[in-house]
Amino acid sequence: MTTQQSEAAPEEPPVELGKADDGGFEQRPHREVRLVMIGLVITMLLAMLDNLIVGTAMPTIVGELNGAEHMSWVVTAYTLATAASTPIWGKVGDLYGRKGSFLVSIAIFLLGSALSGMSQSMDQLIAFRAVQGLGAGGLMVGVMSIMGALVLPRDRGKYQGMFAAVMALATIGGPLIGGFITDHLNWRWTFYVNLPLGAIALAFIVVVLKLPKIRSNAKIDYLGAALLTIGIVSMVLITTWGGHEYAWGSKQILGLGALSVASMIGFCYVEQRVAEPIIPLGLFRNRNFTMVSIIGFIVGFAMFGAVTFLPTYQQIVQGASATNSGLLLMPMMFGMLVISLVVGQAITKTGKYRIYPIIGTVVMGGGSLLLSTLSVDTSSFASSCYMVVLGAGMGFLMQVTMLVAQNSVEMKDMGVASSSATLFRTIGGSFGVALFGTLYINQVNKSVEKLPPEVLQHMQQSGGGEGMSAMNPATLSKLPADVLNAYQHGISNGMHTVFLWGAVISLVAVVASLFLREVKLRGGADAAEAKAEAALEGAI
Repeated sequence: MTTQQSEAAPEEPPVELGKADDGGFEQRPHREVRLVMIGLVITMLLAMLDNLIVGTAMPTIVGELNGAEHMSWVVTAYTLATAASTPIWGKVGDLYGRKGSFLVSIAIFLLGSALSGMSQSMDQLIAFRAVQGLGAGGLMVGVMSIMGALVLPRDRGKYQGMFAAVMALATIGGPLIGGFITDHLNWRWTFYVNLPLGAIALAFIVVVLKLPKIRSNAKIDYLGAALLTIGIVSMVLITTWGGHEYAWGSKQILGLGALSVASMIGFCYVEQRVAEPIIPLGLFRNRNFTMVSIIGFIVGFAMFGAVTFLPTYQQIVQGASATNSGLLLMPMMFGMLVISLVVGQAITKTGKYRIYPIIGTVVMGGGSLLLSTLSVDTSSFASSCYMVVLGAGMGFLMQVTMLVAQNSVEMKDMGVASSSATLFRTIGGSFGVALFGTLYINQVNKSVEKLPPEVLQHMQQSGGGEGMSAMNPATLSKLPADVLNAYQHGISNGMHTVFLWGAVISLVAVVASLFLREVKLRGGADAAEAKAEAALEGAI
């Protein structure tokens, strides 16, 4: 750093900022990074809030647009587009510049939001949600890859708390904001609310963010991108439709499974033969990268499973209000936020991280095991304590998995590392919801079969002919006390099965965490030694 640079900001220690090509770093003042972080945090809030806000407004939306039979596609179109575009955004950022690709993804997301708000039919809404999802695929990847370029891994823990706080705020506040907008404004504002937030984020990124320009003559691997997209879309459709739209053994699901396998085999073949693969398969020779990808998949599995099924238990068994569904998950988010803050600061001070995934996977498994004991007699205080344990486990893991993935690659692959980590967590969430949903419904149905015929008949009538699987808080008031009690026992049995399997699956993450190696984080005292250790770890 020159004397001139030192005199420019003597009152603040500098932050190291990544260069595009050689992986070197130049120093920038903390205040510059903090300003950029404001734009990144707002963008992450956009990505996290959207589905949560829209989900609350869906009954009103489908009522006005007369499309209840297509309601699931409003979410599916968004999810498919997001999952398919995530790895492509990461590679585009690495090849042509992270700032430019990030701004384009925000612009596409805002365009999709505006068009969704103007939709006059369900078909239009589904199509515009797909546009919105294409942009959303680049939001989280852009946030994480830009932070990876701005701040060295050793210093990144200082900023982890902000992102954990945004995640908690979005999960808690999303349904509440969606309910307020739907009740007091109009459902279209659940999409329009993204526009002012996005404009602020764009302004901060355009004005404040300064990254070295990247010029690349490499061509995008279009064939690899197409094969990966087909494989991901097939997998997401399997998890979305399996057991709901079509039976797991149906020709549709089996056909999608075959298409997914064939696409991924073709993808692996192509990626080994192109100059700039969408996801360089060589990254998986790095043990740390492979292990945190597995852990990230299981974190998504556990988190989305919990977020999906815990509110059902709390509303139906514990009698909580549906309008406060965001607040029901506050204990879990509180545990995740506090631990994430503590771990981030500890990593910044010590540069050590290996112990945290080990602790986190064990605690996450313990939280799932505790939640598997939920019954009709479990108090709200006890279930909240169990949720804190699960959230604490995820707090040890959420940001650390991204940190280790980014520290395992060169700067030129930062976008790929960020998109891969995000993709594995997304796919894990899709599989978690699908598998847990199947286990839950099967257990509920088994409980139904054990009930007396007269109880079954009453439930069939109250559930519109669909029995327990169609019950919701609105129909509970129609049930006599003994029938309601039997139904609540069925729900509790379903929760027991879901979280018991969640605890079992967490064991895979525990094993994966034990195989992590302590590679010095970039930004430590001896950067040359860190580079040598990373190269050795990749060779092993």
